Amino acid sequence: MSVPCPHCGFLVASAASGDGMPQRCPRCAQPLQAAADPADTDRAKPAGPIETAADAESEVDPTLATATDVAPEDPVAPPAAVAGQVPARTPPRTGRRRGSPSFARVPVTRGVHMPRWPEVAVLVVLVVVLALQLLLAQRVELAADARWRPWLAGLCEVLRCQVPPWQEPAAYTMLNRSVQPRPGQAGVLDVNASFRNDARWPQPWPILVLSLADLEGKPLGMRAFAPQEYRSDGGAATLAPGQSASVQFSVVEPSPRIVAFTFEFR
Repeated sequence: MSVPCPHCGFLVASAASGDGMPQRCPRCAQPLQAAADPADTDRAKPAGPIETAADAESEVDPTLATATDVAPEDPVAPPAAVAGQVPARTPPRTGRRRGSPSFARVPVTRGVHMPRWPEVAVLVVLVVVLALQLLLAQRVELAADARWRPWLAGLCEVLRCQVPPWQEPAAYTMLNRSVQPRPGQAGVLDVNASFRNDARWPQPWPILVLSLADLEGKPLGMRAFAPQEYRSDGGAATLAPGQSASVQFSVVEPSPRIVAFTFEFR
C-alpha cells in the first residue's frame, strides 16, 4: 500500500517500523502520518505537483535504491546444435601452415581445370610432328609394305622426300628365253631373255640368275647377273608396271654336257 507524503505529496510505500515510529519520506525526509487510512490514500490529493516515475527514480536516495538493484544476468550459452541443421560453412583452407606469414597464405581453390585451346593446339601439333618423324625414320620398312606404301608415297610427295623403290621379284614374268652355242666359237653360249614387270609399282631391274644342268638334271654351273652386267642401253633404272625388257649376253660354257637351263629373278 502506498501513502502520499503530507509535505511533498510523493507516494511512498507504507510499512510500520519495529518501534512504532512512522516512516520518513525518501524525498523530503519528513515523517509520514502515522494513522493514514488506506481508503483516504486513494482520495488524497498531492500537495505538490505530480511528477513522473522517471523523475522520482532519479531523485531516490542511492542508499535506499541498493535494495532493488537487479543482479547481472548470466551470459547466455550458445544454443546446442539441432539434429538435421546444416552447419555453417568453414572458411577455405590455405595452402600454407599457420606459422607462415600472411602474404604466403594463398587460398586453395578446388575447381575443375579446363584446358585452354592454345595448349591443346600445341599438343596436337607436337603429336603430329612426332608421328611424321616416326614414319620418315621407318620409311624403308613401310615402303616394302603394300598397305603403307600409298600413304608414304603421298607424304613424301608433299615433304619432297624419296620413297625406296618397290622390290617384288616374284612379280617379274618371263616372256621368252633361250641359251644357244655361238656359231664358230666353241665353249661360248649366247643368252636371250625377255620379261615384264607385273607389279603395282615401278621396281628396279632384277638380278638375273642363270642355272645350267646336264641331261640328268644335275647342276653344272650357276651365276647371278646384276643389271649393269646384262644391260648395255643405260636406260632408266626402274621398270614401270606392265613394262617389258629384253636382254642379251654371253657366258662361257662350263661343260659340254649342258642340255638344260633355268632363269630366276632376285
